[in-house]
Amino acid sequence: VQLQASGGGLVQAGGSLRLSCATSGRTFSSGAVAWFRQAPGKEREFVAAIARNGGVQYYADSVKGRFTISTNTANNAVHLQMNSLKPEDTGVYYCAAREQGIVTTVAYDYWGQGTQVTVSS
Repeated sequence: VQLQASGGGLVQAGGSLRLSCATSGRTFSSGAVAWFRQAPGKEREFVAAIARNGGVQYYADSVKGRFTISTNTANNAVHLQMNSLKPEDTGVYYCAAREQGIVTTVAYDYWGQGTQVTVSS
C-alpha cells in the first residue's frame, strides 16, 4: 500500500487548506486512515482519523471544530479540510493507514511521505 499526501503550502492565520491522501496498491475496506503532524523539535502528534467506511471519526482536541476529515471511497482518497488555521498548526502533515480498527496513536501500518503546512501570523 502506498500513500501520497499533497495539498500543503503557506497560508496566513485564519486561512484554509485542503490536504489529500491518495492511496494505491492493495485496497482494503476495513481499518482506518489518519492524519498526523510533526513540528520541528516535537513528536509526531495525532490530528484526525476516519474509519474506512466513513462511519467513525476522531479528532485531536486542538483541531475540533476547525478540521474535517472525509473519505472518498470511489478513489480511496482521504481529505483533511483545515479552516481557521493558526500558527501552531504549522508542521509536516503525514497520512497513515491501518488494516484493522481505528486508533489515535501512531500504530498505523503504512505511512505517506508528508506535506509541509506553514501558517504565518
